[in-house]
Amino acid sequence: MAPAARKPNRLTRRAEFLLVAARGRKAATPGLVLQALARDDDAPARLGFTVTKKVGNAVVRNRTRRRLRACARLVLAEVPCPGRDLVLIGREATSGREFPALLDDLRAALARVALAGAAGPASARSR
Repeated sequence: MAPAARKPNRLTRRAEFLLVAARGRKAATPGLVLQALARDDDAPARLGFTVTKKVGNAVVRNRTRRRLRACARLVLAEVPCPGRDLVLIGREATSGREFPALLDDLRAALARVALAGAAGPASARSR
């Protein structure tokens, strides 16, 4: 039996989400919104996912969150972002968007907030 994959660090408290929203950089794509904030450490990226009731009922919101988690798992395996807090916000188009397009949306959003390259924490903080 293969060892279980380590569960990524998560943002869980409302204050953490609010801090990323207030101080972080934002990038909107058709399938999702990404908020990113650099931390002062090299620990693995902490992830948070949120989907508002405007997107749909509980079934639709949960499906949207599952798609965002799967997308983040695949993209962050390619491009790790240590020392960052990332919040992915689902949109109405997220649940119906083709998965390869959703992956491209996340890659584009990461590039837009300067996390995909070798950018340091200072560049992720500047606006």
